Amino acid sequence: MLKRTFDLFLALVLLVVLAIPMIGIAILVLCSMGGPLLFRQVRPGYLGKPFEIKKFRTMNAAHGPDGNLLPDEARLTGVGRVLRRFSLDELPQLFNVLGGSLSFVGPRPLLMQYMSLYNEHQARRHLVKPGITGWAQVNGRNAITWEQKFDLDVWYVDHGSFVLDLRILWLTVIKVLKREGISAEGFETMPEFAGSEKKKGMGDE
Repeated sequence: MLKRTFDLFLALVLLVVLAIPMIGIAILVLCSMGGPLLFRQVRPGYLGKPFEIKKFRTMNAAHGPDGNLLPDEARLTGVGRVLRRFSLDELPQLFNVLGGSLSFVGPRPLLMQYMSLYNEHQARRHLVKPGITGWAQVNGRNAITWEQKFDLDVWYVDHGSFVLDLRILWLTVIKVLKREGISAEGFETMPEFAGSEKKKGMGDE
């Protein structure tokens, strides 16, 4: 109850405070990439229930000679690069928080196709509501391996508290300002998750 009340209050405050900057970002996105303004994608939420996540677009829709979309790094625009660097592309997720599909703090919602790749241990990350930021994001973000990230997510599931959430939010602000862990080596964000070689049980460390 406290977590949900806090989410609603903070989301409303931020939407009021950031209304003008968000309008400015929307104009930049439209001028640099055209429509649509938002990137929308179905992601797994609490207990794996699908929901639609919203972000400001950071990539154009450029295709190669074969008709397929170009790699992410080739489609990422200058404006998009700046938005990602300061996590400004995440601001529309405040509406997800208002709607209750996201919390401010929790394991980041990943791709639906990853659901079948998780082992029993990793799947426990869906036992809490996903978040805009989380324990993995303040402990390496995209500069750590998928397995390390999932271990941190599950640690949060087992140890989460309101005090820890406040700590994570504060550390997130610091990480964003320092621009740490934005990408894995050789990638704009992270390589796709292809499953873990070592299987873990629910009780493994």
